[in-house]
Amino acid sequence: MARTGFVYHPDYLEHDMGLGHPESPQRLRAILARLETTGLLSNLVRIDPQSAQADAITDWITKIHSNAYVKRLRLSAPHEGRVSLDPDTTMSPGSLGAAYRAVGGVLAAADAIMEGRVHNAFCAVRPPGHHAENDHAMGFCLFNNVAVAARYLQKRHGLERIAIVDWDVHHGNGTQHAFYDDPSVFFFSTHQYPYYPGTGKAQERGAGKGEGFTLNIPLSAGTGDAEYLDVFNRVLRPALQAYRPDAVIISAGFDAHRDDPLAGMNLSTPGYVALSRVVKEIAGECSQGRVLSCLEGGYNLEALAASVEAHLRVLQEA
Repeated sequence: MARTGFVYHPDYLEHDMGLGHPESPQRLRAILARLETTGLLSNLVRIDPQSAQADAITDWITKIHSNAYVKRLRLSAPHEGRVSLDPDTTMSPGSLGAAYRAVGGVLAAADAIMEGRVHNAFCAVRPPGHHAENDHAMGFCLFNNVAVAARYLQKRHGLERIAIVDWDVHHGNGTQHAFYDDPSVFFFSTHQYPYYPGTGKAQERGAGKGEGFTLNIPLSAGTGDAEYLDVFNRVLRPALQAYRPDAVIISAGFDAHRDDPLAGMNLSTPGYVALSRVVKEIAGECSQGRVLSCLEGGYNLEALAASVEAHLRVLQEA
């Protein structure tokens, strides 16, 4: 059995965008309850996030986000009530601390993997991150957790090539834009299209030296397990076998599940098992098994919790 790390902190529950908002603290409560009930939680290696107030975390955040944006978020953080950052995204008094702690969580997971304390890790963090752009919040996201983790693995741990696999139902526009002209990060995305946020056409392949290192697979509503698995085997597998990443990061959104209320895809929980296994096999062949998986979307609580459990069980496989 592989040693699988698990990142969680109660601060993640303090980010609250209001009654009825789909990206709610209940998402993590459902995951934790499921893992405790099934007994899986006790088999995971708990990883404590780095301090939310550490200046070092800000230094890593600003490898992806502008100093002006980080300063603006700090000034916008409310002491009570909520402030709106975009039509879908607000901050409560606990939001900024949660966002810093989320980045701290993925950095701690990266350290644990690179130091050999775990083989791979899943970060049950919020707010999510893949829509966050260099200079603004977007689509429930404040800081781009996976993008910061990619730079951290390169700059802190000396890895050269990182692959980011984004299977969230929404295109990870922020992640794509962060590395669009950078051949040292390969960005792969499957997503419902046309759909929010409108990016992710197949023709978006990178620019300059990064051309060819962005690979978008837009999919029609209703796409299910067989079609997804075909894409991962026929397109993703050979692409990453050729690229030979030193580590693989997953933007693990579970909102392409057939029961999710925010989209129209037809993936099942066993479908996520199959996708998880393909990515893990690729990482085993190319990346010394290094997989850092980070929660993005997923808004049906039962489907989310079941899919995360199934994903973690694949990560644990020998």
